[in-house]
Amino acid sequence: MKIEIIPCLSDNYSYLVHEERTNTVSIVDPSDFSTCDEKIKKYNKLDYILNTHHHADHIDGNLKLKKKYNSKILGFGLDKLRIPGIDISLKENQKYKIGNLEFEVIFVPGHTKGHIAFFFRKEKIVFTGDTLFSLGCGRVFEGTHKEMFESLNKLKSLPLDTKIYCGHEYTKSNLKFCLAYDKENNLLKQKEKRVEDKLRNNLPTIPTTIEEEIKTNIFFKCDDPSIKQLLNLKTASDDKVFSKLRDLKDSF
Repeated sequence: MKIEIIPCLSDNYSYLVHEERTNTVSIVDPSDFSTCDEKIKKYNKLDYILNTHHHADHIDGNLKLKKKYNSKILGFGLDKLRIPGIDISLKENQKYKIGNLEFEVIFVPGHTKGHIAFFFRKEKIVFTGDTLFSLGCGRVFEGTHKEMFESLNKLKSLPLDTKIYCGHEYTKSNLKFCLAYDKENNLLKQKEKRVEDKLRNNLPTIPTTIEEEIKTNIFFKCDDPSIKQLLNLKTASDDKVFSKLRDLKDSF
């Protein structure tokens, strides 16, 4: 499984996935036709388009790519009327093969009502769209804070060495927020230098891993007593802590 990160628009990431044995070519969340097509041209084919959710900055390339390459567009059933050109409607927990690669559909509502993640269990890779970011999580637009919290916990339970490919380059701003409310986290401080080095060299800060996020992403640490104390929520439930953190991030 070869993955090529495609920077699009101002801070989006699309992903070209090549399964070499069957020469199956797929793209995850094609934000922009021209940018993505430049990468696809070298294969002269595009078999599948995988959409995590319906937002324009994740699906704008769908129709032009489908027309040029006769690709099949996959998305969640709830978004059948909102993802342009959808051919295959996916269901929660469904398994689907693209070439020799099999992914599982993880339903992760919150950012949108029909958001999903694509988990390639054998390869230990997950495409999380705008639900889970490096050191952050997506804004809650269509769902509830509780739904987003539960969605993050689904992803948190994946194998620790699972690599995370998310929808945006938000790591630097997310890191500042995490440091503001998790000041004593030495792993965060160490990560700050690595992030700065990568961005200085125009490199993506991703992929990250589930294990790294558990240790550094404050939205994965809603059960941490020190964070609860800092927020004056010592006896609050973990989902209430998440709601508070998400509200703070929205205005950060």
